Amino acid sequence: MKRQSGFTLIELMIVVAIVAILAAIALPAYQNYTKKAKMTQLVSDLGGAKLAVEVCVQSDGAPSCIPGTTPGIPGAAPSPAVSTGVAITGSGGGNGTAATPFVLTATVKDTSLKPLPANDYYQFTGTVQTSGQVTWVGRCISTASTYCPEAN
Repeated sequence: MKRQSGFTLIELMIVVAIVAILAAIALPAYQNYTKKAKMTQLVSDLGGAKLAVEVCVQSDGAPSCIPGTTPGIPGAAPSPAVSTGVAITGSGGGNGTAATPFVLTATVKDTSLKPLPANDYYQFTGTVQTSGQVTWVGRCISTASTYCPEAN
């Protein structure tokens, strides 16, 4: 009589149960990780706009460096490269003081940055110090703060 080899049904069911438990734990963590990576992309896209404002403050002085509403921030500075699905805007009332800071915003404008919902955004607020240095403070404006990167 030949001896049969292989796995029993109960052994296969145990393996399937273990894989299902691992998937139930790993999938939410992976989804949160991808959202955080996409939000970090918004922060990265703001880097060129921050640099344009800082260069303008150093060369022309803060009052002439009010960010515009187009990616060419400030004034005639070259447009910073941004990812598909991201809109960069600038605002600010005056000279970059605490009362009238520079504000740069990167907004998710469509569904190309899934899993981020449209209209989530990351915002930098910049103030000019007495030394002439621009200090930026970043904050996340999103539907869930669990995937907001800590960046300045």
